Amino acid sequence: MTAASPPEILRAPLVVEFPFTRSLGPVQSAFLTGLREGVVLGVTTADGKVMVPPVEYDPVTAEEIRELVEVGTTGTVTTWAWNGSPRRNQPLATPFAWVLVRLDGADTAILHALDAPGPEAVSTGMRVRVRWAGERTGAITDIACFEPAEEGGPVARATPHGGEFADAVTGIVAEARLDYTYSPGRAQTAYIAGLSEQKTIGERCPSCHKVYVPPRGACPTCGVATTDQVEVGPAGTVTTYCIVNIKAKNLDIEVPYVYAHIALDGAGLALHGRIGGIPYDQVRMGLRVEPVWTEGGSYPDHYRPTGEPDADYDVYKELI
Repeated sequence: MTAASPPEILRAPLVVEFPFTRSLGPVQSAFLTGLREGVVLGVTTADGKVMVPPVEYDPVTAEEIRELVEVGTTGTVTTWAWNGSPRRNQPLATPFAWVLVRLDGADTAILHALDAPGPEAVSTGMRVRVRWAGERTGAITDIACFEPAEEGGPVARATPHGGEFADAVTGIVAEARLDYTYSPGRAQTAYIAGLSEQKTIGERCPSCHKVYVPPRGACPTCGVATTDQVEVGPAGTVTTYCIVNIKAKNLDIEVPYVYAHIALDGAGLALHGRIGGIPYDQVRMGLRVEPVWTEGGSYPDHYRPTGEPDADYDVYKELI
């Protein structure tokens, strides 16, 4: 089957995100609790260097370190880069500079934002100070940003600190998020468009003649473009399978159920699908199945037995 006119290439925004809860050791707990209280803490390494932010193990000796010190809330910019287009959830909504700041009393620099009117107002060696957030909870965001400070002001020294605070922060929830625009490309756009018509469209390699479903636009074996579209199935053969006994979150399917590799008739490799309409312990290799579509569904809900005799092993052995 050759398409008369290719569908418009699909594009859609996609967000991948997951939060995870992290417990804090004594050093990180003291650091974040200190920020909540308006105190910046570092840790002293075996060779006497003060690291801010603090770490729990010496980067040279790998020994555990817990000797906390309080450093100043003013410091010096060691390097910087201008951010003219802030993104979602960055420290400031208006253009700002990313800066590495070596706080007074520290030997290492901390990365944060500097609120400045423009890149001409930022320079390596300039003096800056912490601008605290109006509401602090025990997170790095308790430092809202840095702001320019007067030159020639007092320079603080590192002083020992016990790291003890009331109601210490013992854990944090770290959020990871990736926003991007996804395009499946020409080949998969045609495949998705076919599914909307309850058809499964693959592409044939002009060299080895294998039909790939879903298509990728090129043959991974021969490395040549695949442009000849082929409708496969709808029936196929179970090549291998597994029985799922653990219920997935937000998946409205009762366990146990069977998830299988299914080689659709005419396809050169198997795709994934759930098997239904048969007791899970009766599913087998070689079982002939067909897709079941729900009303308005954009892909088969599951595959069920066709009632045909099982396929001979030699027919599908190369597709396992």
